[in-house]
Amino acid sequence: MTASAAETVCRLIVFARAPQPGEAKTRLIPVLGEAGAAALHRRLAMHCLRAATDAQLGPVELWCAPDAGDPFFRECERRFGVSLHSQGEGDLGARMRLAFESALARASRAILVGSDIPALSAQYLRDAERALAGGDNVVIGPAEDGGYVLIGLSRCDAGLFRGIPWGGPKVLPETRRRIAALGWRLIELPALWDVDRPEDLDRLPEEMRESFMPAAGGAGDRNGSGTPRNRGGLS
Repeated sequence: MTASAAETVCRLIVFARAPQPGEAKTRLIPVLGEAGAAALHRRLAMHCLRAATDAQLGPVELWCAPDAGDPFFRECERRFGVSLHSQGEGDLGARMRLAFESALARASRAILVGSDIPALSAQYLRDAERALAGGDNVVIGPAEDGGYVLIGLSRCDAGLFRGIPWGGPKVLPETRRRIAALGWRLIELPALWDVDRPEDLDRLPEEMRESFMPAAGGAGDRNGSGTPRNRGGLS
């Protein structure tokens, strides 16, 4: 960490993909349609950015995929006062490592979250920062599906992210093992759920369902033959 990094104690990193129909929340497209899945992704990303800015822990960085050029990211920059960064190339681990190395060069602590966490709150982020401030090297917010929705670090080691089987149930156990091998102190927050599968939709708060229902009822809710898609329990 450089001398100037001490001026910023913590930086919050939010990873998000552009909410382009057909590219965002692809596992939900059979239920919501392309437009509906993209609309939900947009709403969730906005929710996470609001939590990050409301936490008032330090600068908020929005790390964008595939790059920072999408108009949605410019809207987030204006609305929330976040800085925009391109995630770059490589798998999720390589992109996370890049973000952490960048943030920790300018701050003593950094916290990274995804953008599809309905239960994320400003207080949850404050609890994560408090753990790092108390001397823990790593704080993790577990996901109910076996991964994690949040990771915070006071130092970065490339081995935490290299070769992880992202997207599966082994993510969290393997990460715990690597943290232990480094001899670092870890604290875990209560588990949260993220939105990845159609069955997750029934758990969404009503105000988040409203964000994609109009889109799901339109053209984006039809398959290639023009037949309305099955919307499951959301009709």
